[in-house]
Amino acid sequence: MFDKIQTPAVLVDIDVARRNIERFQAYADSHGLKVRPHIKTHKLPAIAELQLDAGAVGITCQKVSEATAMVAGSDRISDVLITYNILGEDKLAGLLELSRKVRLAVVADNATVVDGLSAAFTAAAATLNVFVECNTGADRCGVASPEAAADLASYIAAAPGLHFAGLMTYPPVGGAAKVQAFMTEAKTLIEAKGIAVPAITTGGSPDLMSAHLAPIATEYRPGTYVYNDRSLVTRGVAAWEDCALTVLATVVSVPAPDRAIIDAGSKTLTSDLLGLTGHGHVLGRPDISIDQLSEEHGRLRTDGDINLTVGQRIRIVPNHACVVTNMVDGVYVYGKDKAPELWPVPARGKIV
Repeated sequence: MFDKIQTPAVLVDIDVARRNIERFQAYADSHGLKVRPHIKTHKLPAIAELQLDAGAVGITCQKVSEATAMVAGSDRISDVLITYNILGEDKLAGLLELSRKVRLAVVADNATVVDGLSAAFTAAAATLNVFVECNTGADRCGVASPEAAADLASYIAAAPGLHFAGLMTYPPVGGAAKVQAFMTEAKTLIEAKGIAVPAITTGGSPDLMSAHLAPIATEYRPGTYVYNDRSLVTRGVAAWEDCALTVLATVVSVPAPDRAIIDAGSKTLTSDLLGLTGHGHVLGRPDISIDQLSEEHGRLRTDGDINLTVGQRIRIVPNHACVVTNMVDGVYVYGKDKAPELWPVPARGKIV
């Protein structure tokens, strides 16, 4: 099936991706939870449409340019949340233009961001929905306490051109209890000010099948679940057969009985470890480790005979599928009844 494809190449089994999408949607539906998938994993409007077909209420993006590319690629994407503090005149202008095309929401965790959003949208035809981002343990962005969340919610509600849309968080793995406690207190404090809290959105693929443990949340934003990867298999969230994205590589050298070199290095597999040892899983060869990457070379090792030949092709489940997607201009999409077809990745490189 893949003989004509030059390597290294990124492959996507669309049947597996569809199964992953439908599996989580069914789970979310059973718990009354809305799904707003993060498209950073695939960056493909066509796969976003599969997620919408399954029941997603909209999509999540990380940057204005990424959202713009996704909306340009599909006339069916009509509801977008950008989960990033947006600063700067050019980005705000892009945000304003995007708001004319879709129902749009953003996040903020400080007054400076809110002031910029307000200045950009004061004269806009419609108000901009703004969530307060909350730190529930990941220690990235987010206000530090429920009290700070309530204060910022009040600030947003009073800002011209803006509408307070609710609370947002990206918790650490296993953080459902902290999400429940933080958001419950914040919601109570905000409502005591006479401000409604329309939505509470959380996410994270490692915990997607235990999202019900934070019932205060109304919406979940999984990303990696659509493809899965070695990190999620290692966590027990998925099996190898649930991994829709793989890297096809060719053995270019076998310089020693226990060592081989492939044509996929850090520019394909990425250097992300996510707490793992090695740089991916070779399908069908659990005895092999990818112990070293340079830019265009990957080194494979085993304790015995590596039993690979020059020219042989292997498939690798990467540690982190999301970054791999952003490395290539196109991915080869295939299925049981679909020959491999090269799909451009419209949102690739959209990082501003």
